[in-house]
Amino acid sequence: TFIKQIEHLDYPDALELLAKRAGITIIEDNRSYEPTDKRVNRERMYKMNADAAKFFHNCLFADTPSAKEALEYLTGKRGLSIATIRHFGLGYAPDTFDALRRYMTSLGYTEEELVTGFLLGKSDNGKFYDAFRHRVMFPIIDVSGSVIAFGGRALSPDAKGKYKNSSDTPVYKKTRHVYALNFARHTCAQTMILCEGYMDVISLHAAGFTNAVATLGTAITADQARLMRNYTKKVIICYDSDEPGQKAAQKAMKILGDAGVDVAVIVVPGSKDPDEYIKAFGKDKFAQVLSNAKMEFEYKLENVLSKFDINLPQDKIKAIETLENEISAVYSKAERDIYINMVAQRLNARADSITADVERIISKKQRAYKKSESEQARKSVVGYSDRVNPDYSKAPAVAKHEETVLGLLLLFSEHRRAVFEGGRLSADDFYTQLGKRIFEYIKRSYENGDSFTDMNAEFSPEEVGRITKIKLSRMSLTNNGDDVLNESINSLKSSMEKKMSAATVTADDLVALINKMRNE
Repeated sequence: TFIKQIEHLDYPDALELLAKRAGITIIEDNRSYEPTDKRVNRERMYKMNADAAKFFHNCLFADTPSAKEALEYLTGKRGLSIATIRHFGLGYAPDTFDALRRYMTSLGYTEEELVTGFLLGKSDNGKFYDAFRHRVMFPIIDVSGSVIAFGGRALSPDAKGKYKNSSDTPVYKKTRHVYALNFARHTCAQTMILCEGYMDVISLHAAGFTNAVATLGTAITADQARLMRNYTKKVIICYDSDEPGQKAAQKAMKILGDAGVDVAVIVVPGSKDPDEYIKAFGKDKFAQVLSNAKMEFEYKLENVLSKFDINLPQDKIKAIETLENEISAVYSKAERDIYINMVAQRLNARADSITADVERIISKKQRAYKKSESEQARKSVVGYSDRVNPDYSKAPAVAKHEETVLGLLLLFSEHRRAVFEGGRLSADDFYTQLGKRIFEYIKRSYENGDSFTDMNAEFSPEEVGRITKIKLSRMSLTNNGDDVLNESINSLKSSMEKKMSAATVTADDLVALINKMRNE
């Protein structure tokens, strides 16, 4: 559970990571998913995607009018060489509903497998159809060289959606992969260029900037930022120069910064994107633009100054306040001092005044944080911040006795026998939903020969962690005999009766109040 959360992995990937650390080999055939009625093996999906990529690539060079249109789009309009097209494995999805389906089923793949891999769609009436039609195809390849998904660029102007990308599949999560990292990883150790789209990346690689990558049809995610951090020290954001592109750049800066990556930004002058700039001015000019990339605060400074007229006193004050808030978020005092001097110089203000303001903002944030932290700690003591068992806060005394009883039942077979054979407790004696579920699980396990093997199927990883904690807490105590069990059951029932009695009184009071209001 810890590895899943800290590394942002799903269960199989977390298992694989830990197995590698322990020197344990996991048999891939056992690592399968059940997204449809048929279990889908990961290795088979990789093979299926590779076969589909070969099909699309061959279709691009077919002697048909539509294939020639696609090839002309890439070589003519986009200016790509055949070598670049082959290097990236670009292809073409024919303008039919079943060309890919017929080819892939002839290789032995089932329609359900192809639907799971987002290569086919399925209509309401049960008919299958090719998911990509009349589109230039971009295979998405992971760092190990496996084809995991596809992006398709529409050639028809009236197509629904200019770009269409694979949905998540058993081998692909779009928020966890980066386009062209399989190539860029060889040259991006010092610097990586982050673009918005496939064509920007391909154009940059063709021009010699082989450290370029892109996100996959979504804004950058924390998972992608962590992935980039594993391969580079610094990311230069090279998004479109329009307003949406620059807003996206600001969000990307924060996410990358939070991941511990050095960030710089370039705004491509006189062009919408890198692809357009390189075509107009050449790769040497673009190299100069890269060399002038602004570091994060520099970019923010220029961005703020573009929004305010600092010749007007009120605008100047707002600009300084905005930048002071930005500086206050910087951890390093030395770094803050550098930024303060930059702002003072650009806005003709006193550095000591800006320093005093920044320190005041930091003190205010620290006070607010300490207050919040203290409140959170107080709530946590009585279970208010308990996400695994949210009912805990509604009846902390009852929940505490529940955990004592459950700990005893989980640990000792003689206690299970005494409780279940004697009918001393039922699920109705538990207040929290989690407590009821654990009790019912223990009872079923006891009835099935005291087998606790299916816990992971019954509970989430976080709930399994809580169950383990309950067992360990009880295990640490030396006295777990019959007297403790009897006392714990009595305490649980007594606290439950008090809780329900209090709720009844409250309800009665409410009815009386309503009747009184009606009479008045």
